[in-house]
Amino acid sequence: MGKSKFLLATIIRKIYLSFLVIISIGPLIWIIMSSFKSNKEILSSAFALPESFSFKGYTAALELSPIFQFYGNSLIVAIASTLINVIVISMAAYILARCEFRGKTFLTLLLSSSLLVPTSALLMPIYIIMTNIGLYDTKTGLILVYAALGLPTSLFVIKSYFQSIPMELEEAAYLDGAGFVRTYYAIIFPLAKSGLVTAAILQFLTSWNEFTFALILTKSTTARTLPLALSYFTSQFSFNYTSMFAALTMAILPSIVIYALLQEQVTDSMVAGSIKG
Repeated sequence: MGKSKFLLATIIRKIYLSFLVIISIGPLIWIIMSSFKSNKEILSSAFALPESFSFKGYTAALELSPIFQFYGNSLIVAIASTLINVIVISMAAYILARCEFRGKTFLTLLLSSSLLVPTSALLMPIYIIMTNIGLYDTKTGLILVYAALGLPTSLFVIKSYFQSIPMELEEAAYLDGAGFVRTYYAIIFPLAKSGLVTAAILQFLTSWNEFTFALILTKSTTARTLPLALSYFTSQFSFNYTSMFAALTMAILPSIVIYALLQEQVTDSMVAGSIKG
């Protein structure tokens, strides 16, 4: 009887996990496979394998759209916003994790509460600010906005990781004559590398995939990022499904590859940050 229950539980668990895998990666696989089909194959048998693998869709997507321009813009915006976010927030998180001062709890709650603010509520204020300071339709404007939007998530991740580092290490550094700044950069910062990398990955992926603010704050191809290119592709390739799926594949694969390569780093740092030393 016990073995039967165990077998039934195993079967149910495998069915459930298989279902999650299918609904998670099924659409992605379908898009990639469709990018190698012809229009006729897509319309006649959407879920069948391609009769032959052709890269004509990718060639057409590269010829008919400024995809490399969008790629470059996305890289610049995502990398710059990630660096600003992690460097600035790491210093703030260290102060909140280690120092005691009046208003600390209120400040932490204030910074964290921005997670509860709907993105749509920020569109008009940020649009007005960017327009008034002359950063509308610029990559600099997007960089600053993305760095600010990622503040609460990065603060939560990095602060939790700092709290997992034993305070005895800092006390030993102070006894050896190291100052506050030197202790932070020479001891704490290297030890928190995993937490910083996790925050950086999450911030990079968020900036890379963000659509709404990029749509509102830009109007030209010199500043627009890759997610906006997808709407461009949809309008340009409305009857050329092969090129549209090829463009979609080129747009979504980089973020998937980055996370796949660094997911172990993210998982390890999340676990370490959840354990207080």
